[in-house]
Amino acid sequence: MYLDTSGKNILITGISGFVGSRMAKRLADNGANVYGLIRRRADGRVAHNLQRLGLKDAVRLVEGDLESISSIGSALTASDPDLIIHLAAQSFVPRSFADPNETMLCNCQGTSNLLEAIRIKDMDSVVVFAGSSEEYGLVLSSEEQYKKALEKYGSIFPAPQQMPEVPIAETNPLRPMSPYAVSKVYGDFLMRNYWYSYGVKTIVSRAFNHEGAGRGNMFVTSVATSQAMKMKLGEQDAITIGNVNAFRDWSHVDDVINGYMLLAEKGRWGDVYNQGSMRTNSVMSYLLMSLEEAGYPVSRIETLKGDKAIRDPNEPDDSKIFGLDFEKTKIDGMMLRGELEFSAQDGGVKVKAGEKEIKIIFDLERFRPAEVPILLSDTKKIGSLGFKTEHTVRDIIRDQLDHYLDEAERRGSY
Repeated sequence: MYLDTSGKNILITGISGFVGSRMAKRLADNGANVYGLIRRRADGRVAHNLQRLGLKDAVRLVEGDLESISSIGSALTASDPDLIIHLAAQSFVPRSFADPNETMLCNCQGTSNLLEAIRIKDMDSVVVFAGSSEEYGLVLSSEEQYKKALEKYGSIFPAPQQMPEVPIAETNPLRPMSPYAVSKVYGDFLMRNYWYSYGVKTIVSRAFNHEGAGRGNMFVTSVATSQAMKMKLGEQDAITIGNVNAFRDWSHVDDVINGYMLLAEKGRWGDVYNQGSMRTNSVMSYLLMSLEEAGYPVSRIETLKGDKAIRDPNEPDDSKIFGLDFEKTKIDGMMLRGELEFSAQDGGVKVKAGEKEIKIIFDLERFRPAEVPILLSDTKKIGSLGFKTEHTVRDIIRDQLDHYLDEAERRGSY
């Protein structure tokens, strides 16, 4: 914990979510007066994440709806916050494609209402905004990728000024590739505008993917780890997944919470900070490591058609890529160097793990209409404030697998 929060009033929007609940637990344990903005539930029950973490009596829940500026004003009066962590959002990218208007109302109008309520009430709160690495969107990692993107989309704006565009610094071009990402760009710029125009003390965090126990089952890391555990428990005999070529900068959620607290203490108002691990791994690698951590020693994979095969895909790759040394696997290195790519036409892969053969099926319905190919953060800016990553990718996977094992034990499945 970087910020001394003892005795401080802290309002968390989105307190019932994956990050918000864990942040509330951390803050409450450190003596903060934690308030959580939460919508009224028809059944009157406390949200699952708050129950799971034992927070029912440790936080003060304030009813409110980001789409109602009057209810936001009431929540601000009730909490009188020294610090606001604005996490609340419709954050599932595929859902934003299915219903863009819902995402814009929650993420854009909701953020506008919060800032306007702070301005009208002339509050002196510091606001840390959860932006997203998805704002960067179509990041170009090679001339070949740029050529393919031009063929697919016809034009790329802004045009690249350097190649590759990774690692991604805060000054990288923003090319959002989903309604969710567009909504976060809106909030990002609005936060900074309210500092420039009205003196509202805002700080923008552009966090790259952050994962851990309790991550929603629709997110790809949970798709991977939940199915690996179901294989272990004999509940399914194959795994389905979407685009395994996508590369993401995955951090442990506890590292990102540390970053939020550091920004609240040392971040410069009106400024933007990346949060990430400065490493990138493929969805395929994450899935294969999940199988390995679940007890399946992966020795070989090959496509269902048998035309692509790799021995020891999880073997560490120590080569420097994009000028960086970072934790990655053999298969990551091959994919990043353009030596390997999986397509929907491959249908899937067969995984040799000891005496067992596991099928991974590529599910076309899980592919996005417009994909973000690679995310790899440059975190030197927040690093200059004292931030350090403490967890590995396998730490994240183990936490998720333990979570699903605990759930299985509660169900009596194990």
